[in-house]
Amino acid sequence: MKKGLSHLGTLSTIESFNHDQVEWQRVHRTGYLIYQHFHYEYPCPIQDLNQRLMILPPEQYGNQHRIGYRIEVSAPTFELFNSHDEFNNEEINLRVAQVEQSIEFEAWILVERNAEDKIHYVSADWQTDRRLLEPSALTQPDALLRQIAATLLASGKRGLALAQQINEWTHQALRYAHDVTTIHTTAAEALALGQGVCQDFAHLMIVLCRLCGLSARYVSGHMLGEGGTHAWVEVLLPVAQSPELAMVMPFDPTNGGTTGLDYVTIAVGCDYYDVAPTSGTFRAAYRGQLTTQKRVSLTLLEYENIETAER
Repeated sequence: MKKGLSHLGTLSTIESFNHDQVEWQRVHRTGYLIYQHFHYEYPCPIQDLNQRLMILPPEQYGNQHRIGYRIEVSAPTFELFNSHDEFNNEEINLRVAQVEQSIEFEAWILVERNAEDKIHYVSADWQTDRRLLEPSALTQPDALLRQIAATLLASGKRGLALAQQINEWTHQALRYAHDVTTIHTTAAEALALGQGVCQDFAHLMIVLCRLCGLSARYVSGHMLGEGGTHAWVEVLLPVAQSPELAMVMPFDPTNGGTTGLDYVTIAVGCDYYDVAPTSGTFRAAYRGQLTTQKRVSLTLLEYENIETAER
């Protein structure tokens, strides 16, 4: 593998804890090692690959802090640079003139979270951002969704209570199932099917929040263990005592609750299209085949009574 960026050269050797035995209600501080591997295979050479990887968490996001990371690329020559999108998500952009048959990207990212800062505040401008209040490509409402939103509003609940009600309704509305929907499935289509994955739960909740006048954004991130990325929702709510601020309230409609210290945020946007972990273009008359691997390990654990363990 050819080294692209190396901020912490020993990340791949850090040991981890068994997270199944953690008493999360007592946890004060945590650390995580995120490992991701992307392998693209092509039937013949391709030209002018421009790849975007949205896999780096922000340097600081609420009580989450990125400690360091390491990126490796298998190509013998390439260009690599970081940039930020309109939501201030960090992107890794790669340019490769030619790929003979395959290319791999590997990433090791170290993140910490601290329970002391329980509430995440952002500028109140986010609460009135039209992108988070109006339909996006994957969150276009149909007549049924408009009717459901009207029923939810008729309950009389507003603000946080309304967001909680929408989260609970969404959790009950879909059955979790793989291989039923795709990354292009809209919220209305998922509701019609009655099933989907975390992306579909998030899109459905976002539609209903926006129809009910709540500013909501899609979150791409991780939970502990192996598997794909996870998706949840952030609702932006006013702060009565500080009108210049908005309170960020995270909900996980897939699991029917809120998020905790065992979640790691990578990026936010209007819907999945804004935060896809990998995307790009190249010149060829055929498509490539992508295989991925992801693992999030618990590397630091500190309980409230200052019993600290670190590996």
